[in-house]
Amino acid sequence: MNNKINKLALASVMLCFFAMGFVDLVGIASNYVKSDLELNDATANIFPSLVFFWFLIFSVPTGVLMNKIGRKKTVLLSLVVTVVSLLLPLFGESFGLMLVSFSLLGIGNALMQTSLNPLVATVVRGGHLASTLTFGQFVKAIASFMAPYIAAWGATQAIPSFGLGWRVLFPIYMIIGIAASLFLLSTPIEEEGPAFAGETSPTVGKQFAACFRLLGKPIVLLSFIGIMCHVGIDVGTNTTAPKILMERLGMTLNDAAFATSLYFIFRTLGCLTGSFFLRVVNNRLFFVISITMMALSMCGLFFGTTKLVLYIAIALVGYGNSNVFSLVFAQALQSVPDKQNEVSGLMIMGLFGGTVFPLIMGFASDAMGQAGAVLVMAVGVAYLFTYIKNVK
Repeated sequence: MNNKINKLALASVMLCFFAMGFVDLVGIASNYVKSDLELNDATANIFPSLVFFWFLIFSVPTGVLMNKIGRKKTVLLSLVVTVVSLLLPLFGESFGLMLVSFSLLGIGNALMQTSLNPLVATVVRGGHLASTLTFGQFVKAIASFMAPYIAAWGATQAIPSFGLGWRVLFPIYMIIGIAASLFLLSTPIEEEGPAFAGETSPTVGKQFAACFRLLGKPIVLLSFIGIMCHVGIDVGTNTTAPKILMERLGMTLNDAAFATSLYFIFRTLGCLTGSFFLRVVNNRLFFVISITMMALSMCGLFFGTTKLVLYIAIALVGYGNSNVFSLVFAQALQSVPDKQNEVSGLMIMGLFGGTVFPLIMGFASDAMGQAGAVLVMAVGVAYLFTYIKNVK
């Protein structure tokens, strides 16, 4: 009976990982909103920036919330917020409405990113945790690379869009989000104490203070910046790749949307194969290979003028950036073994890089075309080269 419950719980958690991938629709959605509302790049990039801004605010308080209501209820709350965010675009796509929708999507994802991984640790015990988390990232990536296709099919009426056009993406994902909520709600999961077992639940202010004090340790600060660069490049590529194809090859947005899917396909392959390579290859060597692939990608995105070169560049950055988070995150945790909860919260706040990079890239691309946006991402890649010496 317990084995059946565990399998049922695992299935419900994996559907939640799929829902976690909804946040990546912001890349292609911001391009459609830009086209429909005739926005410039700087204004359109507010949308992906706004989504990731909330990680700065909600990551540590979510840890406090888990102590009070438990991990499962926190994930359920994140799903409810996500469903509401997907409901709003059904009523239109005004600038204000989309800002509220994307804000709620970011808040829901911040809650989910912080609470879902600990919930996996409750469901899966022993030596299978790492492989389960890796598989969860694979499931998440399925939602990520499906989004551009669904939006394009809706825009071209290849599927019934009920007058919504590309926005048919939102009700489709909303229905899946509702299913994930009901599945998790009806699945019994036994939780053993608070998420931060063995500790009294500190106040939000104390947890923030504890996190920021750790920035005084060089390795923690460098890792925090490394996470910001990783996420900035991830969101930046997701948003900018279609624009590059449109600018240099004259593609329509519906055709260029494939660039986002291509990126997520290779990021997914990177997640799956990276778990194997990290067992047989020195971590520092694998990190060097990954960053080198990203550097070559930046060259291709900056200078490339043919479809082949640009597609290869997008594939390279997708694969190269796929394992940077896990490598940097692990170095940070191992550096302060007695403060892993605080370090974990701080690293999740580093996802705020998804706000900083797109904003700067928007201004750069308005000034000098999409090559300017690539230069901003290249700065992030250059920083990751300096981080190599910290990888053990």
